[in-house]
Amino acid sequence: MPEPYTIRIFVPEGEPDGVRIIDRMNWTGMGIAFPRDKWQETKKRHEFQGAGVYILVGYRENEELPALYIGQSNVLADRIESHFKNKDFWNWAIVFTSSNKGLNGAHVTWLEYALIGKAVSTARCHMENGQTQQEPPLDEQDKANCRNFLKEILQILPLVGVHAFEKTKAVSTPATKSADADVKTSPSILDTVIVPAQDDGFNKVFLGQNCWYAIRISGGKLDKIKFIAAYQSAPTSAITHWAPVQQIEPYGDNGKYRVVFSEPAKTIGPIPFGDAPQGSMQGPRYTSIKKLLNAQTLTDLF
Repeated sequence: MPEPYTIRIFVPEGEPDGVRIIDRMNWTGMGIAFPRDKWQETKKRHEFQGAGVYILVGYRENEELPALYIGQSNVLADRIESHFKNKDFWNWAIVFTSSNKGLNGAHVTWLEYALIGKAVSTARCHMENGQTQQEPPLDEQDKANCRNFLKEILQILPLVGVHAFEKTKAVSTPATKSADADVKTSPSILDTVIVPAQDDGFNKVFLGQNCWYAIRISGGKLDKIKFIAAYQSAPTSAITHWAPVQQIEPYGDNGKYRVVFSEPAKTIGPIPFGDAPQGSMQGPRYTSIKKLLNAQTLTDLF
């Protein structure tokens, strides 16, 4: 079982979204999170004159997953100043350094390597770094200390909104099969989400990856969704496929989800838009699998 722990966050300027100093009892490290527009003032702090590892956080245009750049330096201020001038994607950053100057160049190089490897393995972000590095050499004692330091970093990051280093945990696991659609249930039970899809995303993701993202689903519906259907936008303008749901998991850091199918999508209908009101399928809609399997037009579903 995970052990409980306490994190302390000090807000020196009194602004919750500004600079935050993060530490915990009996840890020789510390974290400093700051928005990009506070860099000119933040870089004057003495901690940025020492060695450390840092993460730049931002978003690419039209992407739900965060973009990260992970780096290290013997003098943090110099390296981040360079990124401030030459990298536009990041909106905020967090650095980790030692409060007693216990980190050296070899330590932060290993921490950089470990964080990059972790981020690549979880696949919950877009990496702005180049190719994955080879593990830098450390003696047994230093590696053990670095692993403990890394553990502290990974416990802090989710509390400041960085989830890219965590393995995705399903929030719902219905593990539905297509045969479950034949089970007698009330047509009033909203167990099916219908999502609008354009041709490229539909073929690449819905059919090609047996999943769909990024969907915003209200919390009260998460444990009720057992099926998903795709409405192909113009020129098709019809519901054409459906699939049973294996699980629903978070996608990105903005409250959206990835729906994973338990079987490849099956064809249906097609169920045309018909005389449904304009804008009826501009976002996800909910219906029952019973209505879906018997519908002639979109208006039969809602």
